[in-house]
Amino acid sequence: MAKEVTFRVFRGNSVVWKSDSFGDPIGQMVDYTVEMDEGMVVLDVIHRIQSEHAPDLACRWNCKAGKCGSCSAEVNGKARLMCMTRMEEIMNETPEGQPVLVKPMQAFPLTKDLVTDTSWAYEMNKKMVPVNGPKELDWNFKQEEADRIQEFRGCIECMLCVNTCHVLREHQMFDEFAGPRFFVRLAGLEMHPLDTKSRIPEIKEDFGIGYCNITRCCTEVCPAGISITDNAIIPLKERVVTEYYDPLAMIAKKIGIR
Repeated sequence: MAKEVTFRVFRGNSVVWKSDSFGDPIGQMVDYTVEMDEGMVVLDVIHRIQSEHAPDLACRWNCKAGKCGSCSAEVNGKARLMCMTRMEEIMNETPEGQPVLVKPMQAFPLTKDLVTDTSWAYEMNKKMVPVNGPKELDWNFKQEEADRIQEFRGCIECMLCVNTCHVLREHQMFDEFAGPRFFVRLAGLEMHPLDTKSRIPEIKEDFGIGYCNITRCCTEVCPAGISITDNAIIPLKERVVTEYYDPLAMIAKKIGIR
């Protein structure tokens, strides 16, 4: 026999007060009770709510297989992919008699209901300089060099790491800070075995890696399992330190051997 579950879902939109600026979101949390079948994920319940109660509930989704990164939201206060979050897990963590809370990502401007405006990511991506490698076709590199950057290619751009990062979520430093998703991209470019360009000055000055204080919250929410902090951000920080603060490197620069 199917069980009933109550979802408390944010309903609202953002008031546009200028052509390029968003005002504070206006909305409220609304309760919906539906039947929950065995094996359902959070996205299934949202679809059932749309079908039975609220056909105008806005929710972004696509593949329903954890590959497109579209259905990001905050479920019970944690950033997750709704299509990969099983209701069994949610029911175990939700206090008895309490509804499941579903909200849009808080770091981004609200569009409507569970949909947010992540266009910032497209603009930030334009600032990334592609791999600048040799023109010869007989490229040679070690397998471990290829393996190192292959992990970064697993990113599905769900923006859960960005939503969790306090520099962006709490301080809204979108102009000064690239955020964990794009440090993953920068690491993939900077560590590419064929790349010859040094991006360290941009990583320090333009992308603001110094603002990251290594809380590892981005790594914890990554559905692709990328070790964002240990394999991308920390190595980039180490390269910045070597370039700008290593005494031997500074001496080498002064005498012209580096």
